[in-house]
Amino acid sequence: MEDSLFVDLYAGTGAVGIEAASRGAREVIFAEKHPATARLLRQNLASLALDGNVQLIPADALDALEKLAVRRLVADFIFLDPPYDRADEYKRTLEFIDGSHLLAPASRVLVEHSVKLELPDWFERIERARLIEQGDAALSFYKLAAAA
Repeated sequence: MEDSLFVDLYAGTGAVGIEAASRGAREVIFAEKHPATARLLRQNLASLALDGNVQLIPADALDALEKLAVRRLVADFIFLDPPYDRADEYKRTLEFIDGSHLLAPASRVLVEHSVKLELPDWFERIERARLIEQGDAALSFYKLAAAA
């Protein structure tokens, strides 16, 4: 995490991104579209005095990713955890990331999902490098494919 750009999509209360900041991330960008949840996230960031190296984009994940792409940012880590019942969100978000230039060779995309949701092993440019299952939850780790 040290000196990384960490993107927390579907941020909710911001717990994952806040953890990244506490572990030395250079910058953390949160995306949360629900106004009440975004307000709570702002309060959490303020209460922890995390204001210099964090940014909240009050938008859905795809709009936030488009804004980052326009800025030509390259993320070290992108974390996404849409609601488990929104399988379409996983696919749309991963397809956008796959088609963007938001990743460098060492970048990782971390996806929290239900073990019941079967995510693709491959997209055009990214591949799943690891899958960890624990209870009802799973974490899929994606990276740029070697041939990309």
